[in-house]
Amino acid sequence: MSDDDNSPISAREARRLFAGLKAAPALVLAVSGGPDSVALMWLAARWQRSLTRGPRLTVATVDHGLRREAAREAREVRRLASELGLPHRTLRWREAKPKTGLPAAAREARYRLLAQAARAVGASHVLTAHTRDDQAETLLMRLLRGSGLAGLSAMASLSERDGIVLARPLLDVTKAQLIATLKRARIGFADDPTNRDTAFTRPRLRALLPLLAAEGGDIRNLARLATRLARANAAVEVLADGAERFLRLRDSDVAPQAGVRSFEASRFAVLPEEVRLRLLLRAINVLGHEGPAELGKVETLLTALDQAIAAGPRAAANGRPALRQTLAGALISLAGGHIQITAAPARRRKRG
Repeated sequence: MSDDDNSPISAREARRLFAGLKAAPALVLAVSGGPDSVALMWLAARWQRSLTRGPRLTVATVDHGLRREAAREAREVRRLASELGLPHRTLRWREAKPKTGLPAAAREARYRLLAQAARAVGASHVLTAHTRDDQAETLLMRLLRGSGLAGLSAMASLSERDGIVLARPLLDVTKAQLIATLKRARIGFADDPTNRDTAFTRPRLRALLPLLAAEGGDIRNLARLATRLARANAAVEVLADGAERFLRLRDSDVAPQAGVRSFEASRFAVLPEEVRLRLLLRAINVLGHEGPAELGKVETLLTALDQAIAAGPRAAANGRPALRQTLAGALISLAGGHIQITAAPARRRKRG
């Protein structure tokens, strides 16, 4: 991108942003009506027109039913999409709204609805307008929550969700550039007041960014840090892949069983701690039935496993496993020198 973080995006820069999506059959553009997503729609429409044969574009606006203005903003997006020659769909979140964790629930609903819309129109990708600003804010949020290396990698330019690829072509573009692009094109956009509502975490962190920038922690540097952490995370994932293959090949004395992950304990114990954590996380998330495991709880489990392995055979008594715990719907046990992970029995419902 241009070295000027406040300059409008040129047609040449836009072609570079969307170049990797040229072969897609169809794309869904997630457009809320705010400056970032309106700029995404305008840039994508201009890019598509420059192609002899490009992907079909469909604009989708999610109305969460949380603000009165949302329906009007969706109609405004529909109007602008029509002017650009693009079909538009309004997706409504009709389920009951939770009393706590509303932003996270709304985000889950948004992606679910967008994936459904993509499948309906034969699109392989959903494009969102996340920017470098969003990347920096996400890094800060996860840092304050004590996320591990994977979480601090923040957002990837491409990821998969519900069988649909999520693409973030504007991840290295600043919000200021997008606003400058819209102003030059004389295109209006909505102002969502929740983006300034300090009842939510992200707006509070957004207010801190100028102070951090004064100390050198500006958006560019924070986003660069997220990129470097993502690079390191990818390297550790390769190590975890190799460790998993090594354990599987060397664990020849235990016949593989469907629905079971087994590691020879002494070989598992000598692996780097981060690799062991990832192997446990992978197995628990595949075989468990209560959602993704929390990193902190897996760290506690690993400490217990290490202690049980170090204690040796004497840790087991009367033929019982040296360790037996459940986590995230998975059952983890240590017995006979092997760590075994399976699905845990379903919890019994308490009678009312």
